[in-house]
Amino acid sequence: MPDDFKSNPDCDTFNWKRLFFLFLGIVLFAVVYYSPHWSDAVDPVGKEFALSREGKGALAVALLAATWWVFEVVPVGVTSLAIGVLQVFFFIRPARRAFTDFMDPSVMFIFASIVIGMVFTKTGLTRRLAYKMLVIVGERTSMIYLGCFLVTAALTHIMAHTAVAATMYPLLLSIYGLYGEGNKPTRFGKGLLIGMAYVAGAGSIVTLLGAARGPVAIGIFNDVLGREVDFFELSYYMLPIGWLMVFLLWGFFMVFFKPEKKVIPGLRQRAIRLNNELGPITKKEIVATCIILGCVLLMSLRSFIPALKPLDKTAIIVTSTILFFITGILDVDDLEEIPWDIILLFAGAISLGFCLWETGAAKWLAVKWLMKLEGANWFLFVMGIAFFVMLMTNVIMNVAAIAISLPVALVIAPYLGVAPEVILFASLATAGMPFLLLVGAAPNAIAYEAGQFTAGEFFRYGTLASIILMVVVAFAVFFLWPLMGMPVGV
Repeated sequence: MPDDFKSNPDCDTFNWKRLFFLFLGIVLFAVVYYSPHWSDAVDPVGKEFALSREGKGALAVALLAATWWVFEVVPVGVTSLAIGVLQVFFFIRPARRAFTDFMDPSVMFIFASIVIGMVFTKTGLTRRLAYKMLVIVGERTSMIYLGCFLVTAALTHIMAHTAVAATMYPLLLSIYGLYGEGNKPTRFGKGLLIGMAYVAGAGSIVTLLGAARGPVAIGIFNDVLGREVDFFELSYYMLPIGWLMVFLLWGFFMVFFKPEKKVIPGLRQRAIRLNNELGPITKKEIVATCIILGCVLLMSLRSFIPALKPLDKTAIIVTSTILFFITGILDVDDLEEIPWDIILLFAGAISLGFCLWETGAAKWLAVKWLMKLEGANWFLFVMGIAFFVMLMTNVIMNVAAIAISLPVALVIAPYLGVAPEVILFASLATAGMPFLLLVGAAPNAIAYEAGQFTAGEFFRYGTLASIILMVVVAFAVFFLWPLMGMPVGV
């Protein structure tokens, strides 16, 4: 929670700022929920989508949650609990549906990913990797930024970005520990942690292994148009966008989060000494590495071996948690170290996403927005879709953002002479980089755990990063992708 919102028991002044945003969320909820009927949305074939009372309720809950999350008027996990409670009290969804979503497989995936990060820390693997990285990148903080970002982005090409974030998180904390500022927030600390979250998203768009949104989008594309997009075609068009964003984000953080120190004197020698003090690799480190690599390999092979496709990635990664306890790497006391506030944060986001989906509010929003673009210039149409997906992916799951917008956009596209491939890849690019809200992606929430930045700071700088993202997508749509052979018109 930001310092502005913390109560001071030794001071008689009342926290009016916190109270203002607390009630602002409530007022926004009431205004939307009790407002008169909103007009129907009509898709290109004339189908009407009415916004029901439950749908308005879902939008109301979303506004309250976003306000409370951004300004942290209560702990982020408590806001998530409020999402479930409001759905029940205002008859938006029954309790069984609202709270069942708190145990969605995506939440369990995040839980298991965080546990992997804990194992890295407990076994000493984190420090060993951190010291070796610092020996390579040296003592300049700009190069430490770059090295951390490159490793994060590269790992998301072969494993889920959530798991990458959970792996990198303790490593970054170890690196920051050598910065010499203790645990207090600094520009360097903010840059490391927020940068990791942003770059994890940028890297995850390059292959089908980085996140579930890619396979879902390709499946929708095939269902609507009857054309397959393979692994290598996606990587061909998305690789330059992903890596361009990685390097632009590095420059972004060097401007807005320029480290207080240009150089950390003696860091390389200190890293060598600390690495030597760790001694030879231990049995627990070997066992932990085998378990983690085994799970990563199995999750990766699902995309290439048809027989493995029925295996759910959540079940695979949760197996690692079970094995950690069976092998004695973790014990029951370690459960107390799990950041349940972060898990609740994401659980609430999942519940909110399903609420918007099931009540029809998300579909209504998508059709309303996209139909406003029906007669627009082709370039504005593509960018409008990309912008909508970017906003929605910060509030609901990026898979859901793709699922509600892509089918409608693909139906409208031929009337404007727009090739469907442009719609597909532009949507995937923005869906992978939710820079505004902590709930937009698991890496955002994991980075927040370090206490280096507030949700408000994340939103503020995320707005600027989102502008950069839209400029990059515009460059790709108008110039780069046509140069690479992607059809723009039909």
